[in-house]
Amino acid sequence: MGALFRTEMVKQWRRPRTWVTLSLTVAIPIIIAIALKANPPSTPVGGRGDFTFGALHTGLFLPVAALQFMSRFLLVIIIALFAGDAVASEASWGNLRAMLTRPIGRGRLLLTKVESTALLALIATALIGVTGLIAGVIAFGWHPLNISLGPVELRSLHESTGQILGNLAMASGYVLWGISGIAALAFMASTMTDSPAAAVFAGFGLYIVSQILDNITALGSIRYGFPTHYLDAWTGLFTNPSAGPTGDMLRGTLLQIPYVLIFGGIAWWYFRRKDILS
Repeated sequence: MGALFRTEMVKQWRRPRTWVTLSLTVAIPIIIAIALKANPPSTPVGGRGDFTFGALHTGLFLPVAALQFMSRFLLVIIIALFAGDAVASEASWGNLRAMLTRPIGRGRLLLTKVESTALLALIATALIGVTGLIAGVIAFGWHPLNISLGPVELRSLHESTGQILGNLAMASGYVLWGISGIAALAFMASTMTDSPAAAVFAGFGLYIVSQILDNITALGSIRYGFPTHYLDAWTGLFTNPSAGPTGDMLRGTLLQIPYVLIFGGIAWWYFRRKDILS
């Protein structure tokens, strides 16, 4: 199993797609830091939860601002790309049938694809925080934060440097898990089609539809079941740091479980019975 995973990761690291997408997760935080340094806003432009304004007062908040920006669009596309490309790309290249002629079970192959997808998604999310932290500290320094931002005070005591870093790690993990339901659908579609683009679009399409429906207040409590409803719940870690993880974060964490189990289960069931023709 370990040898198969290593072979899969070597294959992934040799692909230009991997380097291009991960380069974006490095470039965007740097661009945000340069833009804020060159043209800093004099007042918070986003009201509650405007982390770009907080980044002007400490570089520790630059990765928070980058995570907020990228988690709403680009990171979703990147993770959907990794998941949707996992199996469909092998079929589109004509490699899938040849791979299964070796003594590799379908379940074992699928598990390896899940592991490699999860690792790449983890690396992409971590790079946002690490790059944002380095760029932020270079541009704005390393010190605690204590400013008033709209109706909410971003409070920091002397020991809050560690608190901010801990909350950043927690927020990154939450965002990664918050996109897992979308990634699971993209992965499921990847086992059903020979077109990686179609599988990626299926995952990202779920994100778009969920976001649109979630903004229709007339749907009432139905909106609480959409996979992206609690995606921004992690921002409470920084708008009210003394409160810690919120109830919405717990609900958002639990919400992803049925999506991952259902889509993952369907992918497992379908792929083990699928006629591999390419």
